[in-house]
Amino acid sequence: MNRAFIALGSNIEPREDYLKKAERLLAEHSDVKLISSSSIYQTEPFGYTDQASFLNKVLEVETMMEPIPLLDLCQKIESELGRKREIKWGPRTMDLDILLFNQEEIKTDRLIIPHPYMHERAFVLVPLSEICPNLFLPHVNKDISQLMDGIAREDKKGVVKWQRTNGGIE
Repeated sequence: MNRAFIALGSNIEPREDYLKKAERLLAEHSDVKLISSSSIYQTEPFGYTDQASFLNKVLEVETMMEPIPLLDLCQKIESELGRKREIKWGPRTMDLDILLFNQEEIKTDRLIIPHPYMHERAFVLVPLSEICPNLFLPHVNKDISQLMDGIAREDKKGVVKWQRTNGGIE
C-alpha cells in the first residue's frame, strides 16, 4: 500500500462544493482509501493575484495505485469538475496536486514528487501540519513542523481556517 498526500484548491464558486466533490471522488475510487483530511483554509492567491481567494485543504490517502495513475485520476477529477488551464496559477474550479508519494523522489515531464514548491508555501504547509506535523521531507531534510517554523509570520496570517458565513453561504 502506498501513502500519498494530495493538496486541493478552488477559487471559483461554489468553492466548498468543489472541494467536497473532489474529496468524495477520490475516496470513492476503489484503489484509494482516505486516511485523513485537514480543515479547509482560505488563502490569498499565489502567483497570479488578480483573482478570488482560494479554499485549500490537504488529504492523506493510501492507494494501490502508482504515481502516474494517481496523477491521471487527479487530472480526471479536475476535468470532471470543470478545470480549465488558461492562465498559469489562474482561477480554477479544482486543483489537485500530489505533494508526496511514500518517501519517493520522482521527476518526469508530467510529475515531480515531492511537489517542488510545497516546502515554501504556507497554503500547503498549514493544512499538512494539521494532519501530519512530524512528516519528514528528505528532499529538504526537515519535518513539517520545522518548515512551519521557517515560514514568515505574514505568510501564515494569510492562511486562515475557513468557516461558512451568512447562514451557510460563503
